[in-house]
Amino acid sequence: MTQTIFPTIDLKATGENIIRLRKANGFTVRELQHYFGFEEPQAIYKWQQGKSLPSVDNLFALSRLFGVSMNEILVQSQLNLINNGQSDDCPFHFTVYVLFVTF
Repeated sequence: MTQTIFPTIDLKATGENIIRLRKANGFTVRELQHYFGFEEPQAIYKWQQGKSLPSVDNLFALSRLFGVSMNEILVQSQLNLINNGQSDDCPFHFTVYVLFVTF
């Protein structure tokens, strides 16, 4: 069996990062709520608590608002080894490549 290193996002650390960046840029949760056009601030609280991540569009908007790259908002968790569920004699092995784009 092969194992692949699969990167994941640390939701809690990313949420703490969003809080840090929000405060460093002088924004309140309510101001972010209005910036995104949300009826309620729950989505932003969920991001900050590490219960969910912003969509790619919202992540991009946050990066522009905070003046940082999207990679500077996201926090990578420890790399996890994933068993591909294949036997050693299987001729098909998959490698995952992740591309991070900075703007």
